[in-house]
Amino acid sequence: MTNKEYPRRTGVQSRVRNSGAYHHGDLRAALIAAARQILEEDGFTALSLRGAARVAGVSQTAPYHHFADKDALLASVATQGFEELARTMEARMRRTRGCIARLRAAGVGYVSFAVANPALFRLMFAGTTRRFSDNATLAAAGQHAYGILETALAEMLPASQRDGNDARIACLTAWSVVHGLAKLFTETDLDPASYGAKDAESLTAKLLAQMGAEKMVAVQPRRRNDSPG
Repeated sequence: MTNKEYPRRTGVQSRVRNSGAYHHGDLRAALIAAARQILEEDGFTALSLRGAARVAGVSQTAPYHHFADKDALLASVATQGFEELARTMEARMRRTRGCIARLRAAGVGYVSFAVANPALFRLMFAGTTRRFSDNATLAAAGQHAYGILETALAEMLPASQRDGNDARIACLTAWSVVHGLAKLFTETDLDPASYGAKDAESLTAKLLAQMGAEKMVAVQPRRRNDSPG
């Protein structure tokens, strides 16, 4: 961002200041909401503590009561993103039954979240090159979200195969597929209609079904007579 102040946005300020968090005195939540609004509208480079303060309608020094610097604010925004990603995948999984269907549902939820929140999704995975990745709370939130895929995958495997490198590689394979799709949808002009799908979610579901979720793993699925535990 340049050294000019972030422009005043009356509409954005109204939405942030009218949120329950703001009126209940939760300035931290209001600043995170303001940061997300800036991120969605203008991208990462426009985001700053000063900009978040302006959108939230507070003084430029107020954010420092909750965030030591911009990286701390970014870590909180990314943490919230991972928490929402986890809830999205879990909600999708609750709508279906069967281990293969649940794994597919987690994958569709992963991609649908990315498509609905492209700027936030990019920020969440920018941690490998930015200082805010050192935040322990952010790391835990990211691991929890990844654990949703691990759990979905584990349901497909006999107990004897749930630990060790084979299971970890299998989960990495599944993650690579859905994360790659998410990046294609959010960073390129990939058009679902070109593949006979109405939207990204439908195309993801079709692709995972065609691949066969069980083929995304490098181990044998659990047989009916295998113990679930």
